[in-house]
Amino acid sequence: MDPVIVVGAGPVGLALSLSLAQQGVPSVVLDESTGGEEPRPARTVVLRADTAAMVERLGCATVRDEGARWTGWRLMRRKQGVRQLTLDAAPDLSPSEDTAGAPLHIPQHALTRGLRDAVGDEPLIQVIAESRVDSLEQDADGVTVHTRGPAATWWRGSHAVGCDGARSTVRKLLGIRFPGRTAVERHAVATLRTELPWPGEAMLHRQPPWRSGGEEVCARPLPDDVWRLDWLLPPRGELVTPDTLVARVRDTLEGWCGETPPYDLLDTGVYTVHHRLARRWRADRAFLAGDAAHLLGALGTQGLDEGLRDAGNLAWKLAQVWHHGPSETLLDSYQTERRAAIAGRLRAADQALPALRGGGVLRVRLPGAARGHDSVLTDGHLGQGQLGAPPVYAHSPLAPEHAPSQILVGTANGAPVADVRVTAPDGTAARLRDRLGRGRSLVVLVAPGTGVWERRHWQSAGLMPRLAAAVSALPAPAELLVTEEYPGAAAHAVLLVRPDGHLVASFAGVRPAELYAAADTARGGERAPEPSDRTADVN
Repeated sequence: MDPVIVVGAGPVGLALSLSLAQQGVPSVVLDESTGGEEPRPARTVVLRADTAAMVERLGCATVRDEGARWTGWRLMRRKQGVRQLTLDAAPDLSPSEDTAGAPLHIPQHALTRGLRDAVGDEPLIQVIAESRVDSLEQDADGVTVHTRGPAATWWRGSHAVGCDGARSTVRKLLGIRFPGRTAVERHAVATLRTELPWPGEAMLHRQPPWRSGGEEVCARPLPDDVWRLDWLLPPRGELVTPDTLVARVRDTLEGWCGETPPYDLLDTGVYTVHHRLARRWRADRAFLAGDAAHLLGALGTQGLDEGLRDAGNLAWKLAQVWHHGPSETLLDSYQTERRAAIAGRLRAADQALPALRGGGVLRVRLPGAARGHDSVLTDGHLGQGQLGAPPVYAHSPLAPEHAPSQILVGTANGAPVADVRVTAPDGTAARLRDRLGRGRSLVVLVAPGTGVWERRHWQSAGLMPRLAAAVSALPAPAELLVTEEYPGAAAHAVLLVRPDGHLVASFAGVRPAELYAAADTARGGERAPEPSDRTADVN
């Protein structure tokens, strides 16, 4: 079968190709550039815990070597500290009110380089540099793409994915509209090496009291005492010259430290946030992902973070189709799930922006308004709430109908599962996220005591033999795992998890028929015949 054609070799395209390769699917990555990326220290990205774990699973070593996980978050208003949170780099279960998962902050060129290195070690991925797409044709069996460049040629693929950025050629060739809003926010950026009073912590300072502070300034740490500082600019008019930016740097450092400490200015820039959403993300065998499908970034939201979620969502569905045959329901679910998630992000930002960036008089007079605004901004920066929390696909076409034995646990159906410690029947121990991305569903049994029993005892005792038989009979490959505990789950609960880590359903005990039906729906199946062995369910 032909490879998947990935257009664009940025982080999203590279992550998609690596995700496909992990699931045994070859790809051709068409890279318009020469294959290198100029370092820009002022261009950094923030990855939430789930997307950072995904990138690390793909073999991107720079996540560990050149990224920084924040140890804390603090929010200031004028001269006062109003909120402080401790951030946990690896929470076992759900974060509490006083702690949250630690985002990862990394230069984008370092992330891209790490992904490129991982791609270079993968024989299923072919990267073609200096290849600009100028034609895309589809038929019932695949796609044909033409590129121009030093080696202009035609490429044949099973599917094509446009990961080619905001000015996507693939999107234009497919005739897909890209409506939205221009210049939602503007920021001045400086990356510098210096010492600040809160090493390792990220900080948002609203209405700082010095003259050039503006409405807000954000400081986010990187390794080796490097910081990225962002100043929110007025929506129109202000021209940011090198002299005015240096003045902002000096005023801000003096405001935080009492005097301007020694610093080394590494890079500066100005960036503008746009909000756009493609009308369609799928056109037959062609798809859009990342900036080609959406632009967002106001109020602390992260566009690349969402682009990586696009890649993780689409990869396992393409792999399922590539290996096991077409499913329109499965492929359609990519647009249904991801476009709805991004639309919700944009809608939440559009609703919050007038209050946060509008007239100052009303904001000051409304009781509790400032505290509510602070929470909204914190959510956006830390990956919580409507602005930042991982998406929940509760209304997905892959969501099974409710069955009598389904139960509620601490994770809602369609939401990402908690990253608990798990053990495979062969004795391999890992975190749950480490088992994702391999094209297999996961079936997790909550079995207190397995951590202290010898494996030879619990592997053949209780529910395990019955559950192992039910898992082996599922309509798509699945891996059986055991955990000591899971948030909100009683002993003997059984969780069915999609290959991308979203919970399908939870059951009270071993229910082979209902587990089979849920797994079949989650793979976009057409209610395939159930296994003939239907002995009694076990609680």
